[in-house]
Parts: sequence; C-alpha cells; structure tokens
Amino acid sequence: MGISCFGNCANLLSPLTRYREFSCMILRPLVKGIISFIPGIRLVLPKPKTGGTDSPLYCYEQWMKHLTMLWASGMRHIPNSLVELGPGDSLGVGLAAVLSGINNYVALDVVEYSDNRGNMRMLDELIQLFRDRAGRPAKGWPDYDQYLDARLFPSHILTDQILSQALSETRITMIREMLANPENNAAPLKIKYLAPWSDNGVIPQGTADIIISHSVLEHVEDLESIHRAFGRWLKAGGFFTHQIDLTSHEASTEWNRHWAYSQGMWKIILGKRSYFINRLPCSAHLKLIKQNGFKIVCCHKRYRQDGITRSQLAADWQHLSDDDLTCSGLFIQAQKN
Repeated sequence: MGISCFGNCANLLSPLTRYREFSCMILRPLVKGIISFIPGIRLVLPKPKTGGTDSPLYCYEQWMKHLTMLWASGMRHIPNSLVELGPGDSLGVGLAAVLSGINNYVALDVVEYSDNRGNMRMLDELIQLFRDRAGRPAKGWPDYDQYLDARLFPSHILTDQILSQALSETRITMIREMLANPENNAAPLKIKYLAPWSDNGVIPQGTADIIISHSVLEHVEDLESIHRAFGRWLKAGGFFTHQIDLTSHEASTEWNRHWAYSQGMWKIILGKRSYFINRLPCSAHLKLIKQNGFKIVCCHKRYRQDGITRSQLAADWQHLSDDDLTCSGLFIQAQKN
C-alpha cells in the first residue's frame, strides 16, 4: 500500500514539475513580453537594474581586466580618451578609467540609469581602491592573473608615477566638478553622460583612443551600424574591447534556449521593451568586426555543454555551427588599422 501510494504521488508530482519547467522556460518570458504592451506599465513597474555597475568592486574589476588585457594586446600607454557603451547603473567603469589617467570620458546609454549622487559615492570608493593598489576583487573570465603582480594589481601599467598624477588632489577635485557640472567645456578633463543616445554622430570622427563595453553588444539591434560607428570614432591605431554575453538572459532557464523560439514567439517575448537581446551568435559578432576592417588582437570564447541540443533549434537557427551553439560568451579586442 505504501509503495503504491508513493507511486501515485510521484505520478501527480510529475505533471506539476513539468508545468513548472514549462512555466520557467516559456510562459514567464511570454508574460513579461505581453505585460510590456500595457500602456503606462513602465511608470508603475520599478526601473530594472542593469547588473553589477552599482558595485565599486565590480566596476574596478571590469576596468582592471579590460585595461590589463589591452596592454597584453599591444597598448603601451594610458590613452587620453575613452567611449563606453551601456554604462548601466553607474559610471563606475569610466570613473575607474579616469582615476587611471584617462582625461576624456564619454558614456552612451539608450536608457538613463546613472545618477549623480550614486556616481559621487562610487568615485569615493574607487579612489580608495586605487590608493590601496587593491588587487582584482575576484577571479574573472578570461583569466588575466598572469599579467598581474603578487598583489594581483597591474603595477606594470599603473605605476606609482602614473597614479600619483591621476590621484592628485587637484585632479580629483576636477573630477568631482565635472560630475557635478558636465557642461563645463572649458575644463581640461571631461566626463559626459549621454542618455538616451541614438545618434552615432555624437562622437566626433577619429577622437576615441578606446571604446569599451561589458555585456552590452548582445543588446544592440543594429550591430552593423554600431561597428561602422566604431570605425568612425576611433583614431588610427585605437582599440575597442568588449565582453559579450551570448546567453538567453531572462528569456529562459536554459542558457541557449533563445535560439529555440520562432520569430513570432520572439516578437511577443520582446514586447515593447526599450531593449533586450539580439540573439546573434559568436560568429556574427566576429564577422562584423572583420567586415569593418578591424584587426582582432585578442579573442577568448567561453563554452557550455548544458544547453539545448541541435534538434531543439527553431527553423531560423538551424544553420548554427556547433561552435556557435555552445559558445556562451566572447571577450574580444581589436585595433583600427
């Protein structure tokens, strides 16, 4: 009797388990998309977080990684100008760059997330991290520890001489003034935050030394246009450095199920969001980089084997190579010829 009851209970639980799995994989993203069509819903729902950039340690770590990997890729001086795409909840990554000696920082975002009070707090904490020569907070991907000193700090790049100038009281006062009054065009140091941003002409041609983004390019719909903009913005010999998250984000519990949705279902999931993910695989990003004349100087791919299989791909994605189907992340750096 006990065994029979247990078997019956297991049979009852099995449909419930399958329903929960179905709900997480399909119903939840569909409902989110449908809700976005409700007029005025954005005014009622809390503004979503973009993930990570409200943390000083996260921003410090991301800048350290991109800077250190750029140096390993051939850059040999602290550049003058930096353009960041999608800074998110704060200007923390850009402020870390400014505290490393960059004098001209422009942040571009499609939705305004960052606020001045939060950036001031972020600045204070970043200043202390740099003064302490703090090692990278966590082991990230790709692994760049081989380029760091015993403290896990890039002292071969951020020398005492560079940091003494970058962290001088006069310069820090100037940074605070620029955060408070970014329209002060007379200042030798410039910090600009443009949001919402949609015009590729906001950056003058040939003025950027570095373009940086972290988990942003997977959200850009017209990626071909933005790569052409990179070519216009960068100086000859300038670099871009991007980390691209190729997973489904909140579109499913399985990291690559976004390639299992038909175009019609995907339109419902997208709804009227300001942005989501473009579903482009690794090879599409690499192709656009090469088409626009950039020389790839650093390329790391991250792989996962725990996602959906080829038989589960939607018709529009049956062409994916095995490499694309299992590539969940890309860290790429390239130089303008």
